Amino acid sequence: MALPNRDDIRAQVSLALAEDLGSGDRTAGLIPADASSRVRVICREAAVICGTAWFEAVFHQLDPAIAIQWHCRDGSDIAADQLVCELSGNTRALLSGERTALNYLQTLSGTATLTKRYVDAVAGTGVRILDTRKTVPGLRLQQKYAVTCGGGHNHRIGLFDAILIKENHIKAAGSIRAAIKAAQQQAADIEIEVEVESLDELDEALDAGARRILLDNFSLESLRQAVKRVQGRARLEASGGVTLGTIRGIAETGVDDISVGALTKDVKAVDLSMRFIDD
Repeated sequence: MALPNRDDIRAQVSLALAEDLGSGDRTAGLIPADASSRVRVICREAAVICGTAWFEAVFHQLDPAIAIQWHCRDGSDIAADQLVCELSGNTRALLSGERTALNYLQTLSGTATLTKRYVDAVAGTGVRILDTRKTVPGLRLQQKYAVTCGGGHNHRIGLFDAILIKENHIKAAGSIRAAIKAAQQQAADIEIEVEVESLDELDEALDAGARRILLDNFSLESLRQAVKRVQGRARLEASGGVTLGTIRGIAETGVDDISVGALTKDVKAVDLSMRFIDD
């Protein structure tokens, strides 16, 4: 997805700042109100940077006069100990915004960095790496954006923009065919995908007219058989138990997409450091 609009970013940052500042930053209040400083942010490990818009919004909500000079941009690969940006302005605002701004930058860079590792692992196969709805609550749009910065692709954003018929939906509807028919009648203008757990269910989904099918926890041999049976009649997505160690083998079975919940669920923040510069 594209970068969320500025109004959404401002609203998200306002909530994050309110959570941290509450009635005011008591520690920053120890510093003279008119003091000014320069700081720099260093990345301590190789990473893909993401979250610059949220980082900027934090400081500019605290003081619009704070100047930020970036040495990279969203989607940039950077090396360990590389300079990310430099800031100058009111010292209190710099101190008060430090943690919230870094939280955004380190978390979203973590998502982008992990995504790139998965994308690199399937290079040359033509397979797309997809995210899921297993996102940190309140960070759905931010993490979905970070996935694209790492070279991945977004699955549906939420429950509103596509239909994914899963096991429980099938049980509630009575059958794969019944669920697909209901989906087609309800929303002919949006994408419909159905999850299957066996080759027999795959055949049933194909017979019911499915054009996008999620193969849940299939073995490599079953994935190969599924690709052979479908012969391009539907787009195939592999999911379940995907790791960096297994993803290349899955991609080489011939599936079109692989969805990876870990991209947004198992987030390891990138190590960033913000330090004041002595004049």
